[in-house]
Amino acid sequence: MAVEDGAGAPQSQTLDRGVRILEHLASASVPQPVAEIGRALGLHRSITYRLLRTLEDHQLVERDPLGHYGLGLGIAALSRGVRTDLNAAALPRLTGLATELGMTAFLVVRAGDEAVTITSIEPQDTPAHVTYRPGTRHPVDRGAPGLALLMPETPTAEDRDALREARRTGWASSHGEVIPGIRSIAAPVLGPGGVARAALAVVFVDQHADVDHIGHAVTAAAEKVAAAMQ
Repeated sequence: MAVEDGAGAPQSQTLDRGVRILEHLASASVPQPVAEIGRALGLHRSITYRLLRTLEDHQLVERDPLGHYGLGLGIAALSRGVRTDLNAAALPRLTGLATELGMTAFLVVRAGDEAVTITSIEPQDTPAHVTYRPGTRHPVDRGAPGLALLMPETPTAEDRDALREARRTGWASSHGEVIPGIRSIAAPVLGPGGVARAALAVVFVDQHADVDHIGHAVTAAAEKVAAAMQ
């Protein structure tokens, strides 16, 4: 009897739309109104609203006081199951960075040509900080986390100046490449053979922050994560 492996089965349009909504919200810098989400994905407002309500029931999205939608806490719960050993090693170092620097610290891995945030820790005792949620993704050649993931690779003539500078200093820095006005510093978590398992990063807006101090702190934390995984 033939075994059906599902390879020729059509995809679920509803599930595809729901996933696209989550991807859209992950890439947005602020919560989005229903109309904007539907317009971005080419969906009718009523369809968009029903999908959002279903995602909200599962805490994958949440509404702010204006009724705009952003990613929900359920995303963080799901992300904890991704690369569990890496998350376990990184969590105390992320917490330490958030406490020491008063900045949101997060863990990023590479998925194809994108850098994807899988865990983030926000500081507890600061009057204001940047929120950077799990599920956020951006091109791997943009932003400090992506550059940190590329740092261990063999240099080429096409490398950006920012990547060359990252290799010189030991950490990557960017300003406004992923979210306008937001600065980020990241360092790679090295695995066997010097490949990048992941990157540790922080985000902030302080234009007078001591970049060297932050860079050293993030690099030291990334080295501790790498050591914990050996």
